[in-house]
Amino acid sequence: MTLIKSISGIRGTIGGVPGEGLSPLDVVKFTAAYCTWAKNNQTGKGKLRIVVGRDARISGKMVDSLVSGTLLGMGADVINIGLATTPTTELAVTAENADGGIILTASHNPKQWNALKLLNNKGEFLDDAAGKVVLSIAE
Repeated sequence: MTLIKSISGIRGTIGGVPGEGLSPLDVVKFTAAYCTWAKNNQTGKGKLRIVVGRDARISGKMVDSLVSGTLLGMGADVINIGLATTPTTELAVTAENADGGIILTASHNPKQWNALKLLNNKGEFLDDAAGKVVLSIAE
């Protein structure tokens, strides 16, 4: 099993021991850390709004359920756009005036992989400083 944590997101093979693969506990932990970061960096005063889009990986529905449930449980509104490309999800953040987004895709990695790719309120990937804060919150 593999779990890679970086500023560009969290990716790994699905399942296995937490911390060694992208287990359900890891998905919840990193989603909660991202949500905490997004709340702390929210520009508006309304309810936190996060876009979630995913690719067609075999684990996509399961990871989507965990991510969306975690965000809802932390008080965020989830704008789930379902199956969507990375650029579509990025654009949805700005189109929906959301506070951020999570793309569920492991890009070029094999089918047993998935990832949480994290976006700011401009629909851009988190910068180095923000990514490090999310990882710190998760730890």
